[in-house]
Amino acid sequence: MAKLAVPPLLSLRHFLVLSIALNVSLILRTVYYESEKGSKGFCLNKKMMADADSDREGHLIHKSRLAMSSTSSLVNSTRADHPGGRETVINLDHGDPTIYERFWRQVGDKTTIIIPGWQSLSYFSDGSNICWFLETEFAREVVRLHKVVGNAVTEGRHIVVGTGSSQLILAALYALSSPDAAEPISVVSAAPYYSSYPSMADYQKSGLYKWAGDAENFDKEGPYIELVTSPNNPDGHRRKAMVNRSQGQFIHDLAYYWPQYTPISSPSDHDLTLFTVSKTTGHAGMRIGWAIVKDKEVAKKMTKFIEISTIGVSKDSQLRAAKVLKAVSDSCEQENSQDGESFFTHSYNIMAQRWKQLRAVVEAGDLFTLPQFSPAFCTFFGQETEPQPAFIWLKCEGDIEDCENLLREHKIVARSGRHFGASPKYVRISMLDTDETFIQLIDRLSAIQQGK
Repeated sequence: MAKLAVPPLLSLRHFLVLSIALNVSLILRTVYYESEKGSKGFCLNKKMMADADSDREGHLIHKSRLAMSSTSSLVNSTRADHPGGRETVINLDHGDPTIYERFWRQVGDKTTIIIPGWQSLSYFSDGSNICWFLETEFAREVVRLHKVVGNAVTEGRHIVVGTGSSQLILAALYALSSPDAAEPISVVSAAPYYSSYPSMADYQKSGLYKWAGDAENFDKEGPYIELVTSPNNPDGHRRKAMVNRSQGQFIHDLAYYWPQYTPISSPSDHDLTLFTVSKTTGHAGMRIGWAIVKDKEVAKKMTKFIEISTIGVSKDSQLRAAKVLKAVSDSCEQENSQDGESFFTHSYNIMAQRWKQLRAVVEAGDLFTLPQFSPAFCTFFGQETEPQPAFIWLKCEGDIEDCENLLREHKIVARSGRHFGASPKYVRISMLDTDETFIQLIDRLSAIQQGK
């Protein structure tokens, strides 16, 4: 069958040009139509961001000064017609610390590292160290950061690195237990306690240790291990050991003892103290934590546990963590001589703003209540500050017996107080998610209060 001949005046080139022209015209008309349609929404979003920025600017620490100006709330900035709206589930069950992303984006390449292919081939970092897989650079930056912040004694101590503080808790339980004991040693913590403590103690059904519940109700004679979390997860209060008997041993979990969460009163000076990068700087994905240990033999046993379970800890993660901790210390030491905030000033300001907005919403009704905290002098900031925990310990008042279920009905996923050894009238909600998620949370809590 013969093909249609194309007349010379309408060559393939002419068709191509005509097609491009028609497509460009269509695109321009579409853009014009959408811009007309969405201009009001754009202006509203721009105003919301400006309000948020002005709210933040007047709120806390600029170098060494604390300003408590009144701030407007962002309660009304997320509406039901917002993309996703109130039909989107917001999961605040975990403390995923994405709140810190903005700061680290601003830092840029200061925390970028390049690891050549030949590096980190060996299992060993420092064969002369008790913790032989501890990277020297990481250990140095840990000591430096604690000195800058003033929240822990490191002199004369042993540092043991772990894959997050979760592995270090298990290593500590192993190190403080006796293999020759007639029965497993009791592990306790005062309620409300960190929800993972019971499963950590019992998951492997170890013959060395066993979960024994709330420290306040513990009356068994003999040796025991008490987990002391301060500031406490979930309620944010400062804690001391509860049992205090002669055969007790203690693990102090100080994951949140940093100035963005609580006033730093003095350097912690305990036999065994745990910290983690995830809650210090927000880098949960690195899976790096560290223990500061007084007793050499305990440090050896903790190292042995990690050697048996994972043959050490990732060198790459340690090197990256060292770079991040260095950036934090640098930002603190250089804050008075450069423009911009230190990491802890930036983080404190965001947390202060969020807690102020949260309290405004909760206090506008009588359905919910929050813990109350007293301000205290913070040696790091050199002034009085208020605790502002990483989690909301929210209580449903009145005849609501299951607060978790109430929030789920409004597409908010939180963790019931039952998991913390407390009443189901309580829930734990993360304060560490993104700005957008936090604003959605505030909006929904306000709507629940208003019966919407």
